[in-house]
Amino acid sequence: MDSYPESPPAPPPEVPREPILTLPPALTAYIVLIAVIHLRVLLPPEMENWTIDVFGFIPKRYDTTLLDVTFPGGAGAKVWTFVTYSLLHANLTHIGFNVLWLLPFGSALARRFGAIRFFVFMAVTAAAGALAHLLTHEHAIAPMIGASASVSGTMAAAIRFAFVKGSFLSFSRGDAEAAARVPALSLSRALRDARVLGFLAVWFGVNIVFGVGSLAIGAEGASVAWQAHIGGFLAGLLLFSLFDPIPRPRSDAADASSVDQSGRV
Repeated sequence: MDSYPESPPAPPPEVPREPILTLPPALTAYIVLIAVIHLRVLLPPEMENWTIDVFGFIPKRYDTTLLDVTFPGGAGAKVWTFVTYSLLHANLTHIGFNVLWLLPFGSALARRFGAIRFFVFMAVTAAAGALAHLLTHEHAIAPMIGASASVSGTMAAAIRFAFVKGSFLSFSRGDAEAAARVPALSLSRALRDARVLGFLAVWFGVNIVFGVGSLAIGAEGASVAWQAHIGGFLAGLLLFSLFDPIPRPRSDAADASSVDQSGRV
């Protein structure tokens, strides 16, 4: 019998490699917007101060006892500053600190919500943070700036699904898109999950330490507006379901408590 050389085996198909750090377009646009707005520091000092006064959140602006004191921006600033303050930052360190936390939690949320829902969510949590700051600093004249309230909101919203099997903080996570679209836990179920409770304890503990110790991040002499952080965090935690486009199964994401590949629950 004639023998024929065996054809070499076909090479296995290449598995697409996901970059180490990939950002969804919505989050990329948000970070770029913050960076562009920060170019205000190149303005003359008078213009930069005017920008902070017009777009920063100043609790004293809402003081009804003021009769002869006006703030730049007029009546309109009483509305838009509930959101615009979150796009202003003191310096690059301030921006870097917020972006650092946005990378894991904001990425997952932007992929899950899509651009429109994500931007609206960031605005709502910013407004919730401003309201919390207003209630606790009624007569403060110092402007509050920074995206920390919205960042806190993304962290709170993301933990509603972050520990579910296959999500981005689980031991058996899938690719970035799949990890962001696992069914979320209901609020009541999330508050019974030990990992979520542990996250909440650490997060609130850190913010209380900052508040009691009057520590500052990102700006000389500027204290952390930890009440605004809590306002944004609670809004993200409680309002997550209003923005979430991923339906929960009737079993209330029962697979969230199933054992993953590591053998952990």
